Amino acid sequence: MKTLLALLAAGKLGKVALTGGSMLISIVAYSFIFGWWYAIGFVLLIFVHEMGHFIAARQRGLDVGAPTFIPFVGAWIALKEQPIDVENEAYIGFAGPFVGTLGALVVYYLSRTYDSNLLLALAYSGFFINLFNLIPISPLDGGRISAVLTPRIWFLGVPMLLGFFFYFPSPMLLVVAILAFPQLKLAWNYDPQDENNQRYYAISAENRLAYSLYYIGLVVFLSAMTYNIHQVLGRGY
Repeated sequence: MKTLLALLAAGKLGKVALTGGSMLISIVAYSFIFGWWYAIGFVLLIFVHEMGHFIAARQRGLDVGAPTFIPFVGAWIALKEQPIDVENEAYIGFAGPFVGTLGALVVYYLSRTYDSNLLLALAYSGFFINLFNLIPISPLDGGRISAVLTPRIWFLGVPMLLGFFFYFPSPMLLVVAILAFPQLKLAWNYDPQDENNQRYYAISAENRLAYSLYYIGLVVFLSAMTYNIHQVLGRGY
């Protein structure tokens, strides 16, 4: 996998080839466990999520790379320019789960229309992935959104991450924990009186309230959908 990604990059085949190649690798990897159709749908749902980030970053005038996929870890977009303030970071962070939720919702309605267990399972995965990404800890999307309040809120995400690991042991969670550790260290040393922090975390009360409501609303919706679909699948829909 690493060799193929290196060849794609070294051969200057472009962003489309890098994204397409890494998506194909992920599909093949997932297909060995879940089958081809589920693997294709699962990777496409991740792609929709990442494109939400991509489009939002472009809207805010940032230079951003195309999505890159790693099997059993997920995907990411490389921000070649960092957001200038917490509001821009929250906007880009929220766009991924929001667009990803819309994609999962489309799959959910298709599953009910065509009475498809496969599509229903994919919808469940889509909702679950976006819900997981809303854990309020950086570098997850929830950490980028909740930072409009204070970066110290990331400590609330620690027990949530531990809970996920208890119920769903996964190497991906270990990767998130490793990436989160330096961010938690920064949050611990956060000085609200520092000029750079005051400049970066400056946001109007209206925007702070709006992002908080958007975040809570999406968490509630995704929690309800994930729970309800899990119940249906458990009954052998």
